[in-house]
Amino acid sequence: MKNITCIMIMLLGLCSAPLRAQRVLTLEESKQLALHNNIANKNSRLETRAAQQIRRSARTQYFPSVSAMGFRFAAEKNLMEMTSSGGNLPVYDGDPAHLGTATQFAYFPSTVTGLLKDGTIGNISAIQPLFAGGRIINGNKLAALGQEAATLKENLAHAEVLCKTAELYWQIVALSEKQKTIRKYEEMLTSLLHQVEDAWRSGLIMKNDLLKVQLKRNEILLDKSRLDNGKCLADMAFCHYIGIDYDSTLLLKDEMMMEDDPQSLRVDKAAALRSRGEYALLELSVQAEKLQTRMKRGEFLPQAGVGVAGLYMKLDQGDERTIGVLFGSLSVPLSGWWGGSHQLQERHLQEEMAQNVFRDNSELLLLQMEKAWKDLSDAHKQYLLGKESLEQAEENLKVNEDSYRNGLINLSDLLQAQALLQQAQDQLTEAKANYLVDRGRYLQVTGR
Repeated sequence: MKNITCIMIMLLGLCSAPLRAQRVLTLEESKQLALHNNIANKNSRLETRAAQQIRRSARTQYFPSVSAMGFRFAAEKNLMEMTSSGGNLPVYDGDPAHLGTATQFAYFPSTVTGLLKDGTIGNISAIQPLFAGGRIINGNKLAALGQEAATLKENLAHAEVLCKTAELYWQIVALSEKQKTIRKYEEMLTSLLHQVEDAWRSGLIMKNDLLKVQLKRNEILLDKSRLDNGKCLADMAFCHYIGIDYDSTLLLKDEMMMEDDPQSLRVDKAAALRSRGEYALLELSVQAEKLQTRMKRGEFLPQAGVGVAGLYMKLDQGDERTIGVLFGSLSVPLSGWWGGSHQLQERHLQEEMAQNVFRDNSELLLLQMEKAWKDLSDAHKQYLLGKESLEQAEENLKVNEDSYRNGLINLSDLLQAQALLQQAQDQLTEAKANYLVDRGRYLQVTGR
């Protein structure tokens, strides 16, 4: 008996244990998660850091270039040999006049002297460039442009992530609203089915009317299943995009709040153009082409530098030697100007092409802003029409329900009125979601 009591207590404890709390997200919380977790956003931050390292690397070109070298060798034989032939050498008695008529001689045998059988050589040098055709200065300017461009791209990636997050967010909210609509429609059809079944059993209607309601209800159940599957996939895509684990209980808190008139959001295109990150990138691309031309010109200019070097040597059995050297260098390319003149002309053509791309893409950005405004205006019109259509569909259903109860219309007319109401509700939901997505896109393309 005690064992049974213990088991019952454990079961009651498990049943009363709190379930996992449902996760609720607002749009702002979703955006912050996406900024922190989204892979594209992470990579954009890494690209900015990489550009910073490139710029720091370019700065090192201002400082001397230091190098060191050590060499130790031990040969099997002498690398060099000197042979001295033997012979008689006159004995010198101190009087130079007697050298030519010497009568006494000393024999000197032949000898072989070896050199460079082993040795150690070390060298360290530092070279400071004085003039490199402007390539160091222009290279640093180019690296600074690269860092600025990477920062702009990171900001653009942030804006795109925020806009895409909002788009996915409102898509899920719209699907949730459609789920509510289809559940209400299902409840309406279920209630009608009970009424029709009672009427058929009472012999008031033909079985054909009952079959019509049953078929319509089965159709709605199929649509409901497809909608649930679509909502599940949308939830998975949303969780993946903002970098969280999929949660089937996820609830998006924000509602689709609409504005009376989007005209207050409109800005002048020409003024908004200069606030666009894409426009700034186009300007940087033109500047980068000019710096590339200067870099190429620097390859055909003289280069000068100064340096110091220290040399350590110890060869064979000789003494150690340490030598300091101070030197200067001057390099003047002469024959390179022939081919270089054509390369410089090619660079000028590249500059002209960059200017053409700048003008063309600037016009495309203006066109993009105009299209985004048209889309936003059309979305607002669709919303207003959707509101009106929903009011008409609700009134139409009310009239048809009264007429059906009074026997003035048949069942098909009532089913059609119910379907029109569901369609109007779904269209209004889509219109709201489309407006909010287009609103975010318009704010993005106008640099806000």
